[in-house]
Parts: sequence; structure tokens; C-alpha cells
Amino acid sequence: MKIGNFKLGQGSVFVIAEIGANHGGEISIAKRTIDAAKKAGADAVKLQTYTADTITLNSKKDDFIIKGGTLWDGRKLYDLYEEAHLPWEWHEELFSHARKIGLDIFSSPFDKSAVDFLEKFSPTAYKIASFEITDYELIRYVASKQKPVIISTGVATLQEIQDAVDICRSEGNKNIALLKCTSAYPAPLEDANLKMLPILSESFGVVAGFSDHTQGVVAPIVAVTLGAMIVEKHFVLDKTVESADSAFSMNQHDFKEMVDSIRIAEKVVGRVDFSMSDKKKESRQFCRSLYVSEDIEIGEPFTDKNIRSVRPGFGVHPKYLKNLMGRISNNKYELGDRLGPNEFGEAL
Repeated sequence: MKIGNFKLGQGSVFVIAEIGANHGGEISIAKRTIDAAKKAGADAVKLQTYTADTITLNSKKDDFIIKGGTLWDGRKLYDLYEEAHLPWEWHEELFSHARKIGLDIFSSPFDKSAVDFLEKFSPTAYKIASFEITDYELIRYVASKQKPVIISTGVATLQEIQDAVDICRSEGNKNIALLKCTSAYPAPLEDANLKMLPILSESFGVVAGFSDHTQGVVAPIVAVTLGAMIVEKHFVLDKTVESADSAFSMNQHDFKEMVDSIRIAEKVVGRVDFSMSDKKKESRQFCRSLYVSEDIEIGEPFTDKNIRSVRPGFGVHPKYLKNLMGRISNNKYELGDRLGPNEFGEAL
């Protein structure tokens, strides 16, 4: 799977800086945030494309008041989204700016009009946010654009995940990534459940990744070791930027620490490889092999006293020790002589 010029699955994790609501209501802050994400090592920045009117209703009824122990309890949904949304008139300049500094950029649309709008900027991918996974028609419309579809699964049932994947494939779009996500802000580490990462990949035959709302770098590193090919994290220029997302977002310093740790984790994870490299061959000198431990005359039998399995590993493999016991030596040996594989004929 390829997103822009980035090929997933070739040993490097695709790191996304989610700007979300962290623009402070000023395009200059949004542009500086993109610059900071680039310096912090992000491969891409992601926006969110909606308005309060495209995502909810301007209602004061109880259903539209946030509750449930969130950061935004007591607020009206419409007011939160009106404050948090990124103005659509900024998109062209932000897309241009990100591309100018060599950073990929795409967005999460929240309705069909947002998809139509984003198509003007030829995004390299689309992201379906966690709470939009039940909007099957949005998923279908996004998939029809034949760009990679990245889907967060934070609140989804197993059937809804399957439905979302099937919808994309029914549109002829097989470039699908599923992100493990805990839709709490911030999310407790114990709720990350990262064992699901390989399950998502194996069960649905897609790229797996991690949309992280925890604090710190532990969860992203663990995700990489479990096969995440994408890591997404909310990013803020600095904590002085007041926004709906800043409390669970990383600044440039912390994000860079995360990226650096991810790059180290990639190297640690490595690849499945049973081949005998030059380094392995060189290190085998410290393995055990068969050596003469007492002088042996011609005609003497080999015993556990005059032949031993010891370091270094230049002699014959220790697995042949039993084969040699009791056999008669045709040669004279001194203590410290190695036993080579061709010295004993059929005994080996």
C-alpha cells in the first residue's frame, strides 16, 4: 500500500501528525504547526474538514449536550464544533504550504460535501474518523475516489469494521488501513489493547496502524513492535495554543521523541531472517565445537575425556560427539587440536 510517495510495509512506519483543532483560530498558527510537525519528523499532517452544520444540529436539547466524563462535558455539540473546525478557506494555503516543505497532507472529511471540496487539492489519502465508521454512505463515497482509505476503529463493532472494509472493496478500492484506536481523550494506557493490531491485519487482510490518544511514547512504541505500519498522534504547536484537542496533543519536542523512538523500534523489530549472514558466521566462533582435550595416540579410542565440546567453534559440530565415542583414532592429536568434519569418515 502506498500513500503519496511512502510505501507502507517496507520497514518504516508512516507517522501522521493530526492537527485537528490545534490551530488556535489563526492560519499563521496552523502553518507554523505544519512547520513544527516537519521538524519533529512527521511523514504527513492531517486536517479535519467539517463545519458545525455538516456534523451536527444547532440544538439545545439534552441529546446535543456533551456528557459522559469527557473534557467537553456540559458543552453544546454545535458550539464545540463551531470553535474547533478548521476554516475551509484555509485548506488551499495549508495544502500548498505542507507540500512546499516536503510534507504529505490529507484530511478527514465528515460528509460528502467535504469530500468534494478536498478533491480539489488531490489528497493522497482519506481518513475516516472513529465516530464516522457508522456512516456507511460516507465511507462508500470516500472509497469511490480510489485513494487509500485509513479507518479508525475506536468505537466500532466487529461487524461495523467488516462492513467498512467490504464497502471499500465493493467500490474496487483495496487500499485500506485499519487503525486501532481508543476513543477517549486522553486514553488510559491500560485501555490501548494493542494485541488487536495483528488481529486487524490478519482478520481483514489490510494494513494495521495505531491512532493514539494516550499520553507519552510507550503506546506508539509497543504498537510498532506489534506490527503497526501507521502511527497517528495529535500534534500542537505548543501548550499555549488553546484548543479542544491540546490537552491530549504532543508538542514538537515530545513528538520528535516519539518519532525517534519509533525509528529505533523499527530497527529492533527488524525482519524474519534465518539466513546465515557474515556477522552471524563471524560470531559462530564463540559457539562450541569438538576439540581434543588430552593427547591421543594412533590406535587409542575416542572418549569423553580426550574429546570435548568446548569453545571456540572452529571444529566439528558437537552433535557428532556421540558418534565418535569408542571409535579408534587413525591419527595422532595434541591437546587443543580441532576435529574437522572430514577426519572420521562414516563416523560423522
